[in-house]
Amino acid sequence: MENFIVSARKYRPATFDTIVGQKTITNTLKNAIKNHYLAQAYLFTGPRGVGKTTSARIFAKTINCLNIDLENNPDVIEPCNECESCRSFNQNASFNIMELDAASNNSVDDIRRLVDQVRIPPQVGKYKVYIIDEVHMLSQAAFNAFLKTLEEPPPYVKFILATTEKHKIIPTILSRCQVFDFKRISVDDIVKYLRFVAESEHVKADDEALHLIAQKADGGMRDALSIFDQLVSFTNAKVMYQNVVENLHVLDYDYFFQISDQFLSGNITSVLVILNDILERGFDGQHFLIGLGEHLRNLLISRDVKTIALLETSSSIKKRYMENATKFPPAFLLKALDLNTQCDVNYKSSNNKRLLIELTLMQMVALGSGISDFVPKETPSTLPPVKKIAIVEEVVKPIPVVIEEKKTTEEAPTIPKVSEPEQKMQTPPEQKTMEEVESPARPQRIPRGMGLGVSIKEEENAKEEEINPDAYMIGKENIADEFSQEDVNKICDEFLENIKQHQSLYATLKSNRAKIAEGFVVELQVYNEVQKSALGEKLFDLVKLLRIRLNNYKLKAIINIIEGEKAKKSMSPVEKYNAMVEKNPNLKKLKDDLNLELEF
Repeated sequence: MENFIVSARKYRPATFDTIVGQKTITNTLKNAIKNHYLAQAYLFTGPRGVGKTTSARIFAKTINCLNIDLENNPDVIEPCNECESCRSFNQNASFNIMELDAASNNSVDDIRRLVDQVRIPPQVGKYKVYIIDEVHMLSQAAFNAFLKTLEEPPPYVKFILATTEKHKIIPTILSRCQVFDFKRISVDDIVKYLRFVAESEHVKADDEALHLIAQKADGGMRDALSIFDQLVSFTNAKVMYQNVVENLHVLDYDYFFQISDQFLSGNITSVLVILNDILERGFDGQHFLIGLGEHLRNLLISRDVKTIALLETSSSIKKRYMENATKFPPAFLLKALDLNTQCDVNYKSSNNKRLLIELTLMQMVALGSGISDFVPKETPSTLPPVKKIAIVEEVVKPIPVVIEEKKTTEEAPTIPKVSEPEQKMQTPPEQKTMEEVESPARPQRIPRGMGLGVSIKEEENAKEEEINPDAYMIGKENIADEFSQEDVNKICDEFLENIKQHQSLYATLKSNRAKIAEGFVVELQVYNEVQKSALGEKLFDLVKLLRIRLNNYKLKAIINIIEGEKAKKSMSPVEKYNAMVEKNPNLKKLKDDLNLELEF
C-alpha cells in the first residue's frame, strides 16, 4: 500500500509566493534579502498553523541558495531547488540549516551545545541558520545562556525563533530580535487554497462546504487541511455541505434562520421546539449561544452594503442574509445581541442552563413582537364576546367597577380587586358596568405592568435607556392622546412625592400647579434661577412620567420664573433659606459647624 502523505505536508509552501495570507511579511523578508539587510535574529510569532515555521524554512533556504543573482535578476528572490544547498535541504540533509525543538530541548545544557556549534562556519552556502521552534518553552536559565550569542553571533549565523506565545518570552530576548507578527489567515484565503488542493486531488467540493471548513479552522491553514483530509475520507472524495455539517457536528444555518423568523412572529412554542431539537442532537447550549450571537451579528451587518463584505460565508449564504436582514429593525438586533451576550456570560454559573437559554429566547420573542411592525395573530379565546365600551380613564387609579351581587343562599365570596382590563374580560356581556356609547372611544391605555411579558420588557427598556434615554419612545413618537388638567395634577402630585427632600422646590410646585398650554405643552412655574436649575435636573423624569401615563409622546414641558411682587411675597423665610442652601451648600455646613439655631 502506498504511504499516504497528509495535505498539510504534501502542499506545504516551498516559495515565498505560495505562502498564504502573509503577504506583508513575505515582502519584507524578500526586500531584506534583496537589499542585504539581514538581521542576526528574527522572531516569528502568531497563532498555530499560519506559516511561521514554513516561512522560516523558506527564508533560510533562500539566503543559502547559490543561484540567486541579485545584480542581474533583483526581482527573482526565490530558491532555485537545483543548487547543492537547495537539494540538500529538500532531502533533509543540510548541515547549514538546523531546526531545534525547544519544547524537548529546553535546558541550559541544550543551549550551551548550540552555542558551541555556532563557532563552526558553514560548509556549503553563505549562512548557518538555526530555526528554534516553540522558543517560549526554554527555561529561564536557558534564555540567559542564549542572550550573549543571540546579540553578537558570528556574521555567518542567523537565528530564527518561532513561538505561539510571545508574552512568555523575556524582554531581553525580544529586544535582540526583529519581530514579525503572523496574522490569522482569512476565510476567503483558506477557501481559495482548499479549492486548489481539491482540484489537485480530484476531489469534488462545493463552496458552502469549503467555507464551513475554513470557519472551523479558525484562521489556521494546517487545521483546515487536516479537516479537509478527514472529510475526503468520510465522503469518498465528495465534500458536500450537508456531509460537512454531519461530520464536524456543527449547527446548520437553517436552524438560526428558523429561530430568527419566529422572533418576529411572536411564536414562543416554535422557538422552544427548535431549541429542543438542537439539544437532542447533542449540541452544547453554549455552542448554540455562540452560533446565535454570530447569526444576529451577521443579520446586523447585512443591512448595509458597505458591511456585507465582513460576512465570511459563501455567496449564497450572503444573499440569504441580505434578504432576511431587512425584516429586523436595528434596535431589535442590538438588544437581542445584548440578551445573547448576557446569557453567554451567565451560562457557566447557572444551575439550570436550559431554562436560562429558554428564558433568553422568550425575551427575544417578546422583544421582536413588540418592536417590529408585525402584528401577531390573536389567540382564539373561549370567553364570551364583550361589547365595546368607552371608558373614561383616570391616569393614576383605575375606575372602580360596580359588580351586581346575585341573590343566593350561600355567602358570597370576597371579590379580589382586579385591574380594569381584567374587569372587562371577567364581566359577562349581560352585565353593564359602565355607560355604553355608540361612538368609538380613543385607544385605551393599559396600565404599566399588565399582561404577559410586559414586566420583562420594562426591565429590558430600563437597561436600554442607560444607553439611549429616549428609548422608551421608539415607535411611539406619533401617539398623542388628549388629556385634562386633572390628569396632569394627579401625575404631578405623584412626582412631587419623590422630590420632598428639595423643600423649597416642593413647596413652590405645590402652590403653583402645572398648567396646560397649547400644543401639548405643560408649563411649570418657579420663583428663581436656583429652583429652575434644580427642577431642570428632574425635568426629564417628569416629562417621561407624563408621556407614559398620558399616552402622549408629543408632550413637552417648559419652566418659567415667576416675576414681580408675587415671587417676593410667596417665598417664606424657610424657603429663602433653603434656596440659599441649594445655591451654596457651604451655608448649611457653616451653620452646623457653629452649632447655630435659626429663627424664622
